[in-house]
Amino acid sequence: LREGWGLLKQGIHLLHARPKSVREAACQEVVHNIESGTGPADDFSLRDLPILKCWPNDGGRFVTLPNVHTRDPETGARNVGVYRMQIFDERTTAMHWQVHKVGARHGKRYYERGERMPVAVTLGGDPALSFAATAPLPDGLDEILFAGFLRRKSIEMVQCKTIDLEVPADVDFVLEGYVQPGEMRPEGPFGDHTGYYTAVEDYPVFHLNTITHRRDAVYPTTIVGIPPMEDFYIGDAVVRIFLPVFKMNFPELVDMTLPAEGVFHNLVFASIRKQYPYQAFKVMHGLWGMGQMMFSKYIVVVDEDCDVHNTSDVLFRLCANTDPARDTTVIKNPSDSLDHAPSEQNIGSHMGFDATRKLPGENYHRQWPELLRMTDEAKALVDTLQKKTR
Repeated sequence: LREGWGLLKQGIHLLHARPKSVREAACQEVVHNIESGTGPADDFSLRDLPILKCWPNDGGRFVTLPNVHTRDPETGARNVGVYRMQIFDERTTAMHWQVHKVGARHGKRYYERGERMPVAVTLGGDPALSFAATAPLPDGLDEILFAGFLRRKSIEMVQCKTIDLEVPADVDFVLEGYVQPGEMRPEGPFGDHTGYYTAVEDYPVFHLNTITHRRDAVYPTTIVGIPPMEDFYIGDAVVRIFLPVFKMNFPELVDMTLPAEGVFHNLVFASIRKQYPYQAFKVMHGLWGMGQMMFSKYIVVVDEDCDVHNTSDVLFRLCANTDPARDTTVIKNPSDSLDHAPSEQNIGSHMGFDATRKLPGENYHRQWPELLRMTDEAKALVDTLQKKTR
C-alpha cells in the first residue's frame, strides 16, 4: 500500500508538471532580427555574445551549454538536448548532434522529407532545464515535462517569434533558426570532456534568424576537459537521480557509479546482491542494453559489501576476485562517437568484469576465502583510544 501511495503521489506531481503555454515571456523582452525577412534587421549578432574559446587548439569559439529544441516532423514529439555549437560567423554555427542523438534522428526525418528543420536554442534559465536536457531519458519522455517534475511545477512555454517551436519563458537567450537539409561544414577540433581534442568532422549548419533575450540576460557557459570538471558533477547527479530506475530493472542492484576517470561512458562500477551463478554477467548485459549505457566500455560488478564510490576498494576486489579467462566478457557494441580508441568510429568492443565472490556452478572448485574484517568491538576500542590521545 505504501508503494502504491508513493506511485500515486509521483503521478500527481507529474500531472502538475505538464508544460503551460503563455503569451508573453521575459525571454522576449528584447528582439534582434538577424536575417532579412524576419523583421527590421539590427547590428546585434552572435559576435556580441561572450562565447569562449576554451582550449588553445580549439577550432574557434563554442557555445558549450545550449539547450537545443527540436520536434519530430512525424510524431510532433519534442526533444531538448545539449549539443555544442561552433561559431562560424555572426549568423551560422555547427550543430554537433552525433548519430545516436535524438536531434540527429529528427534532422534525418526532415532531410528525408526535403524540408528545412526549425531549431531553437535556449541559453540560461532554470538549471533544471539543462539538467533534464543532459539526462538519459527514455524515448518519448519530454525533457520539459521532466524538468517540471523535478521542480514540482509547470514550466511556462512561449511561442518563438519566427519558427513554429515553443521555448521556456524564463530563459536568458533564445536563438531561433533552422538547419538546411544536407548542408554540412567541418567542425572542430574541440577540447572535449574525454580529455582529448575531438577531430574535425562534418556536421549540420545552424542558420540564425532571430535572437531574443531578457533585458538582464546572463550568458551561461561551461568548460569541459580532463575530469573532474563541472560536467562530471552533473553526470554524477544524473546517476544518483536515476538509480531507482536502474533498480526497477535490476532488483539485485545495490549501487552504481560512473567514476570521473571513465569520463562518463568508459567505466561503470556496480554492486549487487548476488543470489545465483553468473548473475553479474546478467547485470552487465542488461546495462549495455539500456539507452546510453550501451556506450559503457568497462563494467565492473562487485558484491554488495563493496563501496562502489571507493575506487580503491573496487580495484582491490577486481584484482583479488577475478580470473581473467573465467570472469571477463568482451562484446561488440555501438561506441560513443567521441571515443577515439576504436579502429572505427561508433563501433567498438566493451568488457565486463565479474569481481564478485564465486558460487558453486561458476567453474570454481575450491573454498572461497573469507574477507578480513575487524570486529565492531575492536573498532570501538580504537576509536576510544584515539579520542583520549587528542
